[in-house]
Amino acid sequence: MTATSTSVTNARAAAEAAFEKLATSVTVIDVSERLAFTDIFVVASGETSRQVRAIVDAIDEAMHKQGVERQRREGYEGEARWILADYGDIIIHVQQDEDREFYALDRLWADCPQIDVSDLEGDR
Repeated sequence: MTATSTSVTNARAAAEAAFEKLATSVTVIDVSERLAFTDIFVVASGETSRQVRAIVDAIDEAMHKQGVERQRREGYEGEARWILADYGDIIIHVQQDEDREFYALDRLWADCPQIDVSDLEGDR
């Protein structure tokens, strides 16, 4: 089973919001064949805790516009080195660059298909 078209549309909206806040290394991974509780991971990086929070806030707003409400969020308070936001069918991971490299979620889920969002990156 692959991610639903609604999940893909919403994940692309989240990725676009991340790009607008200058997130780097935005990756959208279809985990639907491996996990029963979600369809897609959106993984993005920011340089500082302030940028990581800004990326998450922009994604939250974009998802709200899509009619998808956040179910929970972890890591926003405090250092904000890694924030996880759960929207049900989509789970967002925004990490500071060094945490992204250390935890290597992209490698962990390398056997899952990626959804191309390079067209959303724009002229940065």
